[in-house]
Amino acid sequence: MARPVTPQPGQPPLQVPHGQYGGNQPGNQPGNQPLPGGPLPPPQPNGQWGYQYPMGYPPKKPNTGPIVAICLGGVLVLVLGIVLIVGVSGSDRNRVADAGYGSAPTATTSSSPSSSRASSSSSSSRSSSSSSSSSSSSSSTSRGPQPVDALEDHPLLTSANAGLQNAPCNLPGWPSDPSASEAFFTAAAGCLNKAWGTLLNSMNLPFHAPTLHFPTGGSMDTDCGTFQIGVATAAYYCQDNLYVPFKGLQTNMYGNKPGVYLALFAHEYGHHVQELTGLMDAAWAKIYDYGQNSASGLEMARRKELQAQCFSGIYLGSTANQGGSVSQGVFDTAWNDQETRGDNTSGGRDHGTNAHYASWWRSGAKSNRTAQCNTFAAGSGEVS
Repeated sequence: MARPVTPQPGQPPLQVPHGQYGGNQPGNQPGNQPLPGGPLPPPQPNGQWGYQYPMGYPPKKPNTGPIVAICLGGVLVLVLGIVLIVGVSGSDRNRVADAGYGSAPTATTSSSPSSSRASSSSSSSRSSSSSSSSSSSSSSTSRGPQPVDALEDHPLLTSANAGLQNAPCNLPGWPSDPSASEAFFTAAAGCLNKAWGTLLNSMNLPFHAPTLHFPTGGSMDTDCGTFQIGVATAAYYCQDNLYVPFKGLQTNMYGNKPGVYLALFAHEYGHHVQELTGLMDAAWAKIYDYGQNSASGLEMARRKELQAQCFSGIYLGSTANQGGSVSQGVFDTAWNDQETRGDNTSGGRDHGTNAHYASWWRSGAKSNRTAQCNTFAAGSGEVS
């Protein structure tokens, strides 16, 4: 198995902020605070922009088997309030995560974003002459990599140097119409499949691509429930399926800002990573044990959501400035957008404060290390 390598000190070069973030003005060198007149709060939206997170929970399974808690009640929502973007040092905002791998392991996964879970037999037919021990061994071998039922001590979170390979992602432009949106997210899924598939395969963890859906009606039916499409449903993940309804993206508000859309999509993809690896089942088992609306249950929900934020940041950081479509400007837009999201904006208690929503995303973007996304080991004050 190829081993991730740690970036050498000083790599990558810290980028001087661009455009609205100060450019090359004197005193705005990496490590200094941006000059006054830096990023401004987003414009006041018109119309009804208040929202609630659809809370679709997976059915609780009997105690005789593991809980397949794949559905997310959390929906990443493209809604802005007037949120003051706190000034962040140029060195932090523009540090793009460096190499996840020096020599990337060979990925054997499909990059097709619409491929569904491949059905494979967990055991072969047992011949009458084979012993039970050899049959068991054959069954175990044919099953391949398996998810790990763990949280803070999960191997994905305890491997200090595990991260995504730096690689470009070439995305189509963003004309704001449904067909262009579908092309954009389909291409993004291909890049995410390759990035996460490479890492999970190298760690002997299961991988398959999620199935994408682009609902066009007024509602969408999922295994986690039926939801009305609007400002509350920009994207949604449930049991191997990722839904991106164009009507929920608020393109009239965001326009041509692919960094916003890509970070949103990478967050939902982060939930797919949780599902594949066993983190999702383990988190939902705790939520059901505590009670979904109890203080402990809501805290566990926040840990799950904030980890998806961190995974989103890891991906954006790994692909920014690599020669593809994710330029420094696209990365900057995603970076600053994170503080507009979270429970302060929604009024909920299951996703984390706007400040924590931003800080966990940025932790992933700066480090490109999954160990830095161990929200399950963090103190309660870091996931409020």
